Amino acid sequence: MIPKECKRLAEVDFPIATVSRHSAREKSIRHGHPSTLHLWWARRPLGACRSMLLGLLLPDPCDDHCPGDFRAKARKLLEKTKPVDKGDPGLREALLRFIGDFANWDLSSNATYLEVARGLVKAAHGEEPPLVVDPFAGGGSIPLEALRLGCDAFASDLNPVACLILKTMLEDIPRHGPKLAEELRRVGAEIKAAAEKELAEFYPPDPDGARPIAYLWARTVRCEAPDCGAEIPLARSFWLCKKAERRRALRPKVVAGKPPRVEFEIFTPKNDRDVPPGTVTRAKASCVACGRVLSPDRVRAQLRERHGGADDARLLAVVTLQPGMSGRQYRSPVERDFNAVRKARKALEKLASQPLENGLSPVPDEPLPPQGTLGFRVQLYGMTRWGDLFSARQKLTLTTLARLVERESETLGRLLALTIGKLVDLANAICRWEPVAECPRNVFGSGRVKPSWDFAEGVPLSDSSGGLLVCLENLIAGITSLTGVEESCSPQVSPAQRSPLPDDACQVWFTDPPYYDAIPYADLSDVFYVWQKRALPGEPLLNDPFDPNNRLTPKLLEIVEDEVKRSGDGKSKDRSFFATEMESVFRQGRRILMRDAVGCVVFAHKTTEGWEALISGMINGGWTVTGSWPIATEAGHRLRARDSAALVTSVHLICRPRDAHAQVGDWAHVLRQLPVLVADWMDHLGEEGIRGADLVFACIGPALEIFSQYSKVETPEGRVVQLPEFLEKIWETVGRKALERVLGTADTRTRKAGAPSLEEDARLTALFLWTLQSTEAGVEAAEPENGEDVEEDDEEGQAASKGGYTLIYDVVRRFAQPLGIHLEDWEGRVIETEKGVVRLLGLDERAKRLFGEEGADAVADQIEEHAADLGQLMLFPEERRTTAPRVKARKKGGGARVEDKDLQARKEATTLDRVHMAMLLQRSGRSNALRNLVESEIERGPEFERLANSLSALYPKGSEEKRLLDAMLQAIRRK
Repeated sequence: MIPKECKRLAEVDFPIATVSRHSAREKSIRHGHPSTLHLWWARRPLGACRSMLLGLLLPDPCDDHCPGDFRAKARKLLEKTKPVDKGDPGLREALLRFIGDFANWDLSSNATYLEVARGLVKAAHGEEPPLVVDPFAGGGSIPLEALRLGCDAFASDLNPVACLILKTMLEDIPRHGPKLAEELRRVGAEIKAAAEKELAEFYPPDPDGARPIAYLWARTVRCEAPDCGAEIPLARSFWLCKKAERRRALRPKVVAGKPPRVEFEIFTPKNDRDVPPGTVTRAKASCVACGRVLSPDRVRAQLRERHGGADDARLLAVVTLQPGMSGRQYRSPVERDFNAVRKARKALEKLASQPLENGLSPVPDEPLPPQGTLGFRVQLYGMTRWGDLFSARQKLTLTTLARLVERESETLGRLLALTIGKLVDLANAICRWEPVAECPRNVFGSGRVKPSWDFAEGVPLSDSSGGLLVCLENLIAGITSLTGVEESCSPQVSPAQRSPLPDDACQVWFTDPPYYDAIPYADLSDVFYVWQKRALPGEPLLNDPFDPNNRLTPKLLEIVEDEVKRSGDGKSKDRSFFATEMESVFRQGRRILMRDAVGCVVFAHKTTEGWEALISGMINGGWTVTGSWPIATEAGHRLRARDSAALVTSVHLICRPRDAHAQVGDWAHVLRQLPVLVADWMDHLGEEGIRGADLVFACIGPALEIFSQYSKVETPEGRVVQLPEFLEKIWETVGRKALERVLGTADTRTRKAGAPSLEEDARLTALFLWTLQSTEAGVEAAEPENGEDVEEDDEEGQAASKGGYTLIYDVVRRFAQPLGIHLEDWEGRVIETEKGVVRLLGLDERAKRLFGEEGADAVADQIEEHAADLGQLMLFPEERRTTAPRVKARKKGGGARVEDKDLQARKEATTLDRVHMAMLLQRSGRSNALRNLVESEIERGPEFERLANSLSALYPKGSEEKRLLDAMLQAIRRK
């Protein structure tokens, strides 16, 4: 056994870059991976979990307390993969190289690597396998990799859907092996054949032999203009197919009458301009007949009266596969299509009137969470029950499949229930048609249930995307990918605050806890749960053991920050609730962990409140941080990450139970250590390709090593320093160090005497762009996950759609305040704050706001006319702001006003204004004005060129801003 005094490898070093590269690549695997068994949110890449587990399980061979027999056995095992240098440092390097290499998904079932990995674990822990515990097991990545490494695993989760996934992944598949895939394929084909007999009349083929594979619908509202009254089909886009060789789109035409009627024709557009714009934007509907706009309130009101409007939507087009023709074909709907839908509605009415044996309605009538619940926006449109998310024909089909699955054995039944869950993700009235891939898009992977104006109804009995057999084959590919995992474990439905394990039970406590207010797991999973419990009425996992009257997944004990929700004692689930419950979780983890053991907590949330709540629970729960490693686990170029600080890395905090006799820390000593540690860590992470917001949050971990080792930290006066105060110091230190790197000085208060200074707006812009920098995962990122597109009411998405770059307000505030940057002074001039999101204004916006309606040309004329005296370049040459802008802070915060007189007082141009002015002159070709401005600035001092060089390094590669800066700087260097 590893002595308590011996450090684990992950506490000393870790191959961040290699593991990040393999983990990012693994996220792009969409077929033949265990994640394809069923959707689960924020699932960790297996490679990252596998590598981190090895780092937690293995001792550092350079540690004096490392057992000598481990060194000898490890060296012999590692020689089976690559040569090992002599000495303990050589052995450590070989272990780290192996850990990095084994993160590769292609090596996950390699016999040699499996033998070496399991041999290393055995060499460190003896014949009895170590127990790895994950109390938030979710999608099962951590316990699965523990089993792969030959460990025992205990996986639990409060959520029944998660436990169903865990049961199949960690118990059924390892026990039954590859034969399970063939048996499932056979039974799945039988169920499909039976469903076809029952449902054939609702999905009729075309007379020419073509078979529909999807029906494209649009919800509708009525134009309320008194002289119109036309039906408005709500469509965001009229594209059907965007493939170059088969471009197809819809074109509306108005047929006169009272009211006028809108019809559609399918045509082949020659270019994008030929396709008319959609009829709805941000819930505002434009009437095709009269052009008037229906307000969002009226759109929502009309849809509320019809429970979302899925069952009386307008059928726009039918997608078919025609024998002898390649690709998908598109046709207009005919009476045959409408008859099939009417028959389905009648059949569903009859079916819904006959309760199941367990008393449930065949059609899910369980209530959606209340309006305002985290991640849900459909209630505004009248969708109040889970069944409202599906059209009548979809409900009829899913009900039929659930009944057929109920007849199967337990193991096959669970797998078929997961298949229904995969189908539910594609067979609902929120899925939109993807005109590039030509298939319905799944929606529940985004962590939000959002309204969709137009939707694609796939044909579940077809062999195309959205079909039962396609979902089944995708699941089977996940089964066959689980080679090399021979051990099994039985997951349990259990809240993490109440572990059923005894004291001193495990050697590793490794978990990926809830992300504060990011993902409402329980509410989201109900969309699968309501169908899966109808397919498996006798499955013990699919119930709430804490509230027998609850018809949905357990909510009372779920740890989430969502103030609409209430805990078991009736209190709001606010930040305090999250921190307190996480403290209970960490206390449980400390209780069940052996004295010589280690823990690891994964976190990847981008708000400081989330971090504070998690760390507060950790420290109050009696843990100390001993290591911290950011691993790239997300797609950095997914849509939600573009031009905003969406995190690419997940920070893995290595921790141990804090000594009961830990000393009291000295605040002054902590503050002296902090800048040195942060600077060293920023350098190290920079070498590993960690950038921007990822680097900011990654610095929290090592900083906590200083703070969390003490029972408490006190000032010389005896005041106990609270965690939020320490975290503020971390942000301040990171901000100062970042400015030193990008601008050459932290701010005017700390610069050396005589050194040039830059104004607040330059420091704000530099910090903003620095935070936005993307971590280099080392591979091409995956395509955006389905459902990540921006919908109405998406606050950060709305800000990003205006152009410029965006950050969460709280992140900007944390940087600005301690560095003496007054955000309110730059509102409307450098930034714009709305609904908790700060947007850095784009160059064109700045031109108009700084230089008036005539923009850069007006100031260019001024520069050319007065080339001899540019010392007082003035802004706002034509107008002054007459109204004070409202600055909205965080969603829970207040606001501030910037008075007109303050703006007028700041009318003289700053260095940043001058740099932006030069960029505008460069773009507009005003070479004389540009030359005069640059010459004047060079004479003035080095600040202009220094800032321009800094911004050039900070703006994203390929951006228009960087191109202009580089061109301007080239001109300067030629002088």
